[in-house]
Amino acid sequence: MRALHIAATGMAAQTLKVEVVSNNLANMSTTGYNARRAEFADLHYQQMSRAGTITAADGTVLPTGIQIGLGVRPAAVTVMLAQGALSQTGGDLDVAIEGRGYLEVTLPSGQSGYTRDGGLKRSPDGLIVTSDGYPVVPGITIPNDARAISINAAGEVWAYFADRVQPEQLGALTLAAFANEKGLEAIGSNLYLETAASGPAIVGAPGEDGLGTLRQGYLEDSSVDAVREVTELIKAQRGYELNAKVISAADQMLAATTQVR
Repeated sequence: MRALHIAATGMAAQTLKVEVVSNNLANMSTTGYNARRAEFADLHYQQMSRAGTITAADGTVLPTGIQIGLGVRPAAVTVMLAQGALSQTGGDLDVAIEGRGYLEVTLPSGQSGYTRDGGLKRSPDGLIVTSDGYPVVPGITIPNDARAISINAAGEVWAYFADRVQPEQLGALTLAAFANEKGLEAIGSNLYLETAASGPAIVGAPGEDGLGTLRQGYLEDSSVDAVREVTELIKAQRGYELNAKVISAADQMLAATTQVR
């Protein structure tokens, strides 16, 4: 009976949806996290009688035909790109991106990674790094005797010293954008990798060529909407239960068939 297989695909689809929702809720407090959404597509159809077929009896064309769907399949888990709220931290190396763009970092493999987590730190050598210790591109080193750091909206990093009146510019942070940001590969730790689907990174100064700007002393909150996620969780639960009832009903029908004498 096809109903058993069809309902099984429905239960698997709702299980995937619950997994995506649970990951969103788990990352409600993750800096710069964007919620994901599970998307589905119907499977192929079994053509019992094709629309447009001419009947042999009188030459009438069938207007609809008979097409039996064979279930559902996962199509994609899409990132819902949205600007999270900005929370003030007061940290001199905390920077939030207002608008489009990602900070570029250098991974241990030498490959470039991209992140919107602006909770930057200072390494023992004074290099600006991420919370995991990955250097931010371009490499900017803060002198040990700097008493304060300022990062403006254009990404320029300035250091203030006790024995000088004028600050010294140490460098400038850049941002990277992609033609298709949803095509980036998430690898965890708030990091993404460039893929063939995302297109190459387009690097520029903050505030130029459609890129966002930086705000020092702030971090971007997660864009997860808890109310929406709980609603989606309830819908997935009900969908799972309904598909389970279909399996139970199909099983009862098969049992009744085997009892026919």
